[in-house]
Amino acid sequence: MRQRFAEQSRREELVQRSRRAVQWLQPGLVVKRWVLTSALGFVLALLGAAIWADLKPIYWTLTTIEDLLRLLAGVGREFTGPLVLLLGVGLVLLGQSRSFGSIQKALAPQKDTALVDALLAQRRLNRGPNIVAIGGGTGLSTLLSGLKRYSGNLTAIVTVADDGGSSGVLRRELGVQPPGDIRNCLAALAREEPLLTRLFQYRFTAGGGLEGHSFGNLFLSALTAITGNLETAITASSKVLAVQGQVVPATSADVRLWAELEDGRRLEGESCIGHADSPIVRLGCSPARPAALPRALEAIAHADLIVLGPGSLYTSLLPNLLVPELVEAIARSSAPRLYICNLMTQPGETDGLDVSGHLRAIEAQLASLGIEERLFHAVLAQDSLPEGPELEYYRARGAEPVRCDLDGLGQEGYQVMLASMQGTQQRSEGRSSKGTLRHDPRSLSLAVMRFYKAAQRRAGA
Repeated sequence: MRQRFAEQSRREELVQRSRRAVQWLQPGLVVKRWVLTSALGFVLALLGAAIWADLKPIYWTLTTIEDLLRLLAGVGREFTGPLVLLLGVGLVLLGQSRSFGSIQKALAPQKDTALVDALLAQRRLNRGPNIVAIGGGTGLSTLLSGLKRYSGNLTAIVTVADDGGSSGVLRRELGVQPPGDIRNCLAALAREEPLLTRLFQYRFTAGGGLEGHSFGNLFLSALTAITGNLETAITASSKVLAVQGQVVPATSADVRLWAELEDGRRLEGESCIGHADSPIVRLGCSPARPAALPRALEAIAHADLIVLGPGSLYTSLLPNLLVPELVEAIARSSAPRLYICNLMTQPGETDGLDVSGHLRAIEAQLASLGIEERLFHAVLAQDSLPEGPELEYYRARGAEPVRCDLDGLGQEGYQVMLASMQGTQQRSEGRSSKGTLRHDPRSLSLAVMRFYKAAQRRAGA
């Protein structure tokens, strides 16, 4: 039994090696052309040296080869020919195998992935669409962690209006822009060193002045003080984490949100707006009409797909639309645009709003900037959620699934796509463990890519 199993393993390994050898022949790896270029350069270098030496090395080489051939011919060419051929092929294969093995160990010493598989995967990512994802909070980082499986050309445009938690403390005490949402996006797009990513997300649970702060927030704040601005600090952090794509703040201004409620009151600050006890009728910021960063505008101009959401409507998504230059760049773009709606309503922010209500809030925000054009004609919404303890948990806290009226939205001219995008995460409360409904990164990104491919087919029809 063991012998049969060992033979089967050897056969499988041989098949795997053969498959990888064939994969090296595929175009686009940008390896074979440079190997051949190096070989040609080596031959030319030898030829140049021989010419410089009055062709004597060539004469000596030819004489040696002639003597060697005569010696081998005496044994019999039927035997020596195949032997020398096999010896040459064997040396080539050995040299290439050891060379690529050394490269593999240098590039990814802790990975079991074959070099050819890693190169093919990177080639696929490099050819992926230019996707611009706009938002903030955990929703944007969840989307990015899924999309990085499909493209390496990702740009996250992140709101910088947070004034609560660790970000709020750093903002008040150090005068820096809030780093929390940016930290989450950097961690979501990181490719290498899971330990570094965990370190970036580590939150101190004790210590005077440190409790509640994450290491990434402190790191970004320190880099901002050293480099002079958050954008440069993000670029440096992206190199440390080997980020796949780029993370760009929506604006470099010190933005403070305010909201007018239906009862006439005005709330100041993102952390207060998220707990409004009356419907929000208008959102604004101080300073008004903040300027966008050039990198964000450039990313939108070259986008193949623009995505808004998921995330808290008034505190993560709409703050980005308070930057007029971003809105104008989106309006000019010919790329398909997709709005991703939340799974559940948020008490104090979107009570009672269905998908249509979320879209009306977005359109009202644009109208306040004098833009009557609809930016997002397509909507990705959650298919009906199954009943269970998770839904009961949310209902007990005043949240409900965001309902989607397909017929009504269709009559309004929206293209609606339904998909099952939910995932369940465990959250401990005392001795009990509750499930929290969140977008699942894989399901969410798969639905987004299906929309993109469908939009491509329509454009090519």
